[in-house]
Amino acid sequence: MTGRFLQKLGRKVLDFLQEFGQVASLLWGIIKSFPSIPRSRKIIFYQMEHIGVNSLPLVLIIALFTGAVAAWQAAYQLKGIAPLSFLGAATSRAIITELAPVLTGIVIAGRVGASIAAELGTMKVTEQIDALEIMAVSPVRYLAMPRFLAAVFMMPVLVIFANVIAIIGAYVVSQFFLGVSFAVFFESVKRYFEIMDMVAGLIKTIFFGGVTSLLGCHIGFKTEGGAEGVGLSTIRSFVLSAAMILILDYVLWMLLF
Repeated sequence: MTGRFLQKLGRKVLDFLQEFGQVASLLWGIIKSFPSIPRSRKIIFYQMEHIGVNSLPLVLIIALFTGAVAAWQAAYQLKGIAPLSFLGAATSRAIITELAPVLTGIVIAGRVGASIAAELGTMKVTEQIDALEIMAVSPVRYLAMPRFLAAVFMMPVLVIFANVIAIIGAYVVSQFFLGVSFAVFFESVKRYFEIMDMVAGLIKTIFFGGVTSLLGCHIGFKTEGGAEGVGLSTIRSFVLSAAMILILDYVLWMLLF
């Protein structure tokens, strides 16, 4: 029994190391494709629109209610401990450093990461990627690199919008339900705002966007098994991306703060 367990554990470890190496190899291939960015600029701009502009409505809706919930939670936590005049500082710092980057990252993982895996997976099982290789077109340069750069560029932009809308949502709840005026709320935000909070939150989003697109491309390129395989790849891409976002959030929090 013990020997069988160790054998299974060893196989899982080897599979993990093999896949980690494949992801690292894909990332290196993307980096080596950077000199062809000028030639691929139209594809990159298209992917930026798909990943950034088309995701904006969903991100803003989630950010609005995230800020509103953050205000209620902060007011509950401050009850009996500190006056509600600190509400603006408590909500804004939580939103800028943690809530907006992480929730936006998970939304993008669900909407974009899964979409990348499904799109590339479909191309893989229908042999379109093989056709690109036959025509001497690198799938990494043509498919992976534009998606990777678009996600890295657009994630911070999305989070900046999310920060603004979430703070507005927190203010609306504070003003109309908790009795905290505009002047008191934003004076607290201004007094305790630190530029490093904003910078650290945006740095985290660069990693979130990169890992989401990288995993989506890797899983898409490895898809097998027809329509069923595409569905499994879509689910796997979202699960792994969401897990990696939370892991990276913890690691980057220790490094940046």
